[in-house]
Amino acid sequence: MNNKAKYYIEKLDLMPHPEGGYFKEIYRSEEIYPADHLPKRYGGSRCFSTSIYFLLEGEQVSTFHRLKSDELWHFYDGSPLKIFIINSSGKKEEILLGNNLEKNENSQVVVTKGNWFGAEVMDKSSFTLLGCTVAPGFDFSDFEAGKRLELIKQFPAFENLILKLTQL
Repeated sequence: MNNKAKYYIEKLDLMPHPEGGYFKEIYRSEEIYPADHLPKRYGGSRCFSTSIYFLLEGEQVSTFHRLKSDELWHFYDGSPLKIFIINSSGKKEEILLGNNLEKNENSQVVVTKGNWFGAEVMDKSSFTLLGCTVAPGFDFSDFEAGKRLELIKQFPAFENLILKLTQL
């Protein structure tokens, strides 16, 4: 494991994340949107906003998943990260999250609700430390993990990418 990644995991008290990598929730708004003030897709009340630290190390990936809310990714340290997004009409987008504007990296990336997305660290000997902010706030009932065979059936042109960014 990369020494600096190990340092962040220990100092930030990060835990394994179900989609890959490590995370820790650092903010959850105390204020709540009642269910009747939110779109029906939520099925209940949600806090205003949440944020986490998220770290991918070396060969780890963030597996394909989608959320019911928009998610903003913020770059903090390490290697640039490539984010892969597949929208419902089958268009694929690749965005670099990093701090080198000359290399078309973005220090913040928005993934809009309902899109499938995953990510990988560009330098496999390094890591990426980032933050994720979700509004309305994240709830695990709003998280859908990508199912490999279903995604390949829906998006056959991206089979190799789907194989890389899904678990069975």
